[in-house]
Amino acid sequence: MDFSHFDLAALLPFIGVGFAAQLVDGALGMAFGVISNTLLVGVMGVPPALASQRVHIVECFTTATSGISHLIHGNVDKKLFFRLLVPGVIGGVLGAYVLSHLDAGVVKPFVLLYLSLIGIYILVRGIFWPPKIKEAKFIAPLGLFGGFLDAAGGGGWGPVVTSNLLIQGADPRKVVGTVNTVEFFLTLTVSAAFIWHLGLADVAGATLGLLIGGLLAAPLGAWAAKHFNPKTMLILVGIVLTATSAYGVYRAWG
Repeated sequence: MDFSHFDLAALLPFIGVGFAAQLVDGALGMAFGVISNTLLVGVMGVPPALASQRVHIVECFTTATSGISHLIHGNVDKKLFFRLLVPGVIGGVLGAYVLSHLDAGVVKPFVLLYLSLIGIYILVRGIFWPPKIKEAKFIAPLGLFGGFLDAAGGGGWGPVVTSNLLIQGADPRKVVGTVNTVEFFLTLTVSAAFIWHLGLADVAGATLGLLIGGLLAAPLGAWAAKHFNPKTMLILVGIVLTATSAYGVYRAWG
């Protein structure tokens, strides 16, 4: 890694983005990959496969810190964790393979449109109906699809898995903590798959900034998830999911 042109001032905006993205991700179970990938592809012009690879390398560190923090705060459901883990990892490997050989940009806007509608539904549900907590049943296929989309689309594990588990009525705090913790193993697997297909890219520049900001914010996100009440979390998840997904659709079709 070459640090001969290291410029802290140039990193500060990316540190800020990484901090904000991980704070939202740790508290609400989504958004780090979506925000970071949008920045790398849309602003910096990084190819989608390389952007997804770099985001997942950063997330190996941020999700490890976030997962440990969620465990400390008691936000992880062990049963749900293991039911998501294996299908999520399998889906991630398949998604990395597809994106390494095929441009997934054609499919992504339709998925983002779907997520926008899900976000609106969750927002309305949070405003008008107090959540009734019950055990989620549709888990393994959800983990498989979420893992695939996360790797193939450069982000999507949190929005897809968190939003659908909330729709099924699962405890918001446990959903966020468990989804974040499983994501560490997913990103580790996806990063290895990308490195196998594309080679190892330098974790420098913008990627280093995202990493620094994300690591600083990870413990705060887990603390926030523990202290938000379920109604507030549903409303915030709905807003974040709708806004980020709608922006992605606008960039693709606007």
